[in-house]
Amino acid sequence: MTNPFENRKTKRIVLLIFSMACTLPAFSQFEAQLSQYMFHPATYNPAAIAEGGMINVTGQHKIQWLGMPGAPQTTFFTINAPFRGSKTVTQGLGIRFLNDKIGAFTNQSAGLQYSFKKNIGKGVLSMGADLGFVSVGFIADSVKKSDINSEYHDFSGDMTIPTADENGMNLDMSVGAFYSAPKYYAGISYVHLNAPAVKLGEKSIFHVRGVMYLTGGYDAAFANPKLLLRTSTLLKTDYTTWQAELSSRLEYDKRFWGGLSYRYQDAVIVLAGLNLASGFTLGYAYELPTGKMLTVISGSHELLLSYSFAFDLSKNKNKYKSIRIL
Repeated sequence: MTNPFENRKTKRIVLLIFSMACTLPAFSQFEAQLSQYMFHPATYNPAAIAEGGMINVTGQHKIQWLGMPGAPQTTFFTINAPFRGSKTVTQGLGIRFLNDKIGAFTNQSAGLQYSFKKNIGKGVLSMGADLGFVSVGFIADSVKKSDINSEYHDFSGDMTIPTADENGMNLDMSVGAFYSAPKYYAGISYVHLNAPAVKLGEKSIFHVRGVMYLTGGYDAAFANPKLLLRTSTLLKTDYTTWQAELSSRLEYDKRFWGGLSYRYQDAVIVLAGLNLASGFTLGYAYELPTGKMLTVISGSHELLLSYSFAFDLSKNKNKYKSIRIL
C-alpha cells in the first residue's frame, strides 16, 4: 500500500529540484560547487595551473543530497604541465573538462588553459587565460510532469516546460592572476569573461553571467615540525549575489589532514585526506547543508584524486612531489 506521506515528501523533493533548476541564472546554481576548492584552484583560475613546477592530473566527483531524485552531480577533470622558458620564467599549459547536472539541466564546459609565471620576491606571480566552450542543456525525459503536480500547480498543462531535449553552445573565456609563496597564496579570476549567450531551442536564450573569484590561503607552523595549520578562503560574486567560504585543516607529517569548512548560510563541510606514495593524493569532503534545506535533503559526498610528478627528459627519470597547495 502506498504511503501518502512518502508521496507528499517525494513531490516536495522533486518540486525543490525543479524550482532550483528553473533559477539557474543565479551563479550559485550554474557555477559548479566543489568543496575541496583549496586543493585545485585551477578549477576557477587558469593562472593556477602547473603550480610547483609539476605535471598534475586531477579528477573530482561530487554527489549532492544522496538519495534524492534529480540531485546535483558534478565531475571535473584536468591535466596541466609546466615548461620552462628561462631561469626566472615558466609557462603552463593545460586542458579541463566539467560536467555538471542538476535536475533536468546540464552544464558542460571544456577549455584550454595557459599561464605565464615569473619569479617575484620569494614567490611566483602567474597570469593565465582559459579559452573554450560552455554548453547548457535541458533533458526533457528527466521531467515527468505527472510526478511534480501538486495542489498548487498543475504542471501537466504548463507549456513553459519543454517536451523535447534542448541544448546550445557558445564560446567561453576566463582570465586570472595567482601569486604563490612558501607560506601563502592569493588569486583573483573572472570566469565567463565574455558573458556567453547560449541559445536553447528556437525561442530561449540562456545568459551565462560573469563571476569573479577571490581566493587566498596561509600556512601556520607549530613548535612540532610535523604539524601545519592550513587556512584558506574563497569568495565569488556575479555582482548581484555572493558566496563566501572559510576553511581550515590540520596536516600531520605532510601526509594526513583533517579539517572543517563553512560556506556562509549554506553548508558545513568536513575535510579529510592523505598523500599516498608515488605522488598520489586522495581527498574526501562531506557536506551538510544548514538552514531549512536540512529538513528535506541529506548530505553531499565529494572525492578528489590527484597525481603530481616531475618528468626530466635529460636525466630520463621520473620524480614525484605533491603540489604546494596540497
